[in-house]
Formats: sequence, C-alpha cells, structure tokens
Amino acid sequence: MQKRILVVTQHFWPENFRINDMVEGFVRDGVAVDVLCGLPNYPKGEWFDGYSESGPWEETYKGAGVYRAKEIPRKGNTGLRIFLNYVSWPWYAAKELHRLPGGYDAVFCFNTSPVLMCWPALRYAKKHKIPFTNYVLDIWPENLYSVLPVKNRFMRWVAQTVSDSLYKRADRLIAMSVPLQTRLCERTGKPASAVAVIPQYCEDFYAVPQKDDALQQRFGGRFNLVFTGTLTPAQSLDKVLRAVVKARAAGAKTLHLLLVGDGMSREGLQTLAAELNDPDAVTFYGSVPAQQVPAFTSLADALLISLADTPDLGMTIPGKLASYMAAGKPVVAAMNGAGAEAVQQSGGGLVSAACDEDALTQNLLALYAMSAPQRGEMGQNAKEYYEKHYRRAELLRRLETFILQGN
Repeated sequence: MQKRILVVTQHFWPENFRINDMVEGFVRDGVAVDVLCGLPNYPKGEWFDGYSESGPWEETYKGAGVYRAKEIPRKGNTGLRIFLNYVSWPWYAAKELHRLPGGYDAVFCFNTSPVLMCWPALRYAKKHKIPFTNYVLDIWPENLYSVLPVKNRFMRWVAQTVSDSLYKRADRLIAMSVPLQTRLCERTGKPASAVAVIPQYCEDFYAVPQKDDALQQRFGGRFNLVFTGTLTPAQSLDKVLRAVVKARAAGAKTLHLLLVGDGMSREGLQTLAAELNDPDAVTFYGSVPAQQVPAFTSLADALLISLADTPDLGMTIPGKLASYMAAGKPVVAAMNGAGAEAVQQSGGGLVSAACDEDALTQNLLALYAMSAPQRGEMGQNAKEYYEKHYRRAELLRRLETFILQGN
C-alpha cells in the first residue's frame, strides 16, 4: 500500500526552500504527499505574484497536494512584523487542519524559524495517533535571539519553555549535526535513536556548472567572492563587508563581494556600504531562482559562508555549504562549530572564527594571492567532500526511512 506523508512547513514553493525538493523527491519515490503551508511572502514580506490575503488556498506541486493557511506577512521586516508573522501562521494553520484529506502514515515538519511552526503538525499527529518527526533546522529559542534582540526575562522564559515542550512532544527529531543532536537529546531526554543526524543535502543541479555570458561580461575581470542566500543578522554580513574593504585596501584591489539574495539586513548593509565609501567593493544583486544559482557559483573565484558568533549557530551546518561544495569552488567560511569543521575536514576552503574581521581579511588576502591551480585544488577537495557527505539520493533515502519507520 502506498505510504502517505503530511508535510507541515510555513515556507514552501514558490518560496525558495529545500523542502520543495524534498517533497518532489518523496513523490518520485512513490510516497503520496500533502503539504500544509503559508502564503508566499518570504523574504521581503510582500505577496508573490498570483497570491494575496485571499489565497489561493489549494494547489498542486509536482504531484503533491498543497493546502495553504493565512498568515500576517513580514512586510517591512520590522521586529513587530516578524513576531506577528511567527505567531500568526501556526494559529491559522491549526484552524485549517480539518481541510486535510487524512489517511497519513506520518507527519513531518521542516522546522525553520519559528519553532511554533511545528505546533499544527504536532496537534494533527497526536489527534490521529500517527508519528511526528520534526526536522530542527533553526534551534529555538537561541535562533530567535540572533534575529530579534529579546531581553525581557519573562519573554525569554516563555520562549525557552515553549520550545522545550514542542521538541519533547515530537516522536522523533532530526538534527543537522552531531552537536545539535547532543543538545536536543539533553533538552528532551530522548535517546540518540530518536534524534537522527541527517545533514541538509543540495539538489543535483548545484553540481552542474552554468556559464552565463551576461554575468561574465558584467563581473568578469574581478576576483568575485559570491554569497547566495538570505541576508539576515544571523549571517553577520556587516563584518564581511568591512573585511572585504580592508582586504581591498591591503592589496586585493579587484576583490568584489557579490551578494545574491535579499532579506531584512539588505537596507542596513547598503547603508554601511555607502559609509565605507568603496563602491566597487560590493554588488547587491537581489534574489534569483534556485536553478539560476549555479550561474553565480560558476562565476565565483570563491564562495562565502558566514554566521554570527552565537552558540546555536555553531551547532548547525547551513544547507548552502552543500551547494557551495557541489560547485567545486573554494569556500571562505567565517563561522564556528560544525560548519567550520566540515570546511576544515574537506580541505576545500579557508576558515576564520565567526565575526573576526581581521582573520577573515587575512584569509581573503591569502586566497587572493593563491595561484589558480592552488584554488582549483581547493575547489576539487570541496567537490569530493560533497560527493561523500551531501549527495541528494542518499540523504533523501535516509529521511524517508526515518520518517516512515515502523509503518
């Protein structure tokens, strides 16, 4: 009999998250999938074309049924709007559970921020007595504090209590790294067998070079340091921008930071760029569809991954690391913990501590001074690490097996 999975995630197609590909993979593997999600407005907080506060409420995606629930959009990305977005979707989604067709063997939540995203999934699973697996991508409440500066003791106690309760009530958890698995076991009392370590994979198209003549004409002749993804405080890109300007002043004259993405930090970064008064140092390209990212990684001389100096972020391995390594280019990592260790183990890049501008500046200068063959060898090391650790087919199989175990 065909297995059925209910996927719960606030962010889904046409928003650009890896859960889109996971759902497609589940369906191709013969699993029937329904998705309960929100109305697309991430990261700018503006409705995507074809969507509004009036829906549409039901669609199909790659053979999966899509059921949407209301949410207050993140418009303006202020602290208040993000908070309202965080709390509104779980509330509305819980009220829409009756619309789902049912008959599921398991419930799976792709749990980015907020942790409250898993609440409707938990309610459905407990009511229908089916196993619930929560993929913890952003651990709370720690990740909350990297985006919103919550100082009030009572509010922090509430966030901690709610987060722990939701993690404990899940039947199974998935962590991206061993340190995150250890933390979740400590907080929930669950055995390691109930908390799997499954890193985020990347889609196969990231490994296929994509030459773009227009990009080459616009940015060729520079040493392009490329960042792809969402621009948020969690990336500490202000430190990166300062390091790039310092490296340029120290001799890396053609070093150029190309930011491919958008998010709540963009306006502040543009203001900082103007203050640093080096207009050739950075380009804010904006968001592109995921399938176009290989055109930018193919252009890159090196790929940048940066995280803030917080304990929770040190436990994560961002999904973009897999796509960077798949591209076969050197990785410049300004981060701590599991992600930094992966880059070091691979031999595919240079690592500096999170938010250490001076150390990052020295790494940029070192990479800039390397010969093309040296950088090519580093990129090949990264590609080999991807082949061994982040291949889609293997990690997708492990996901399905863990979610559906016992069914």
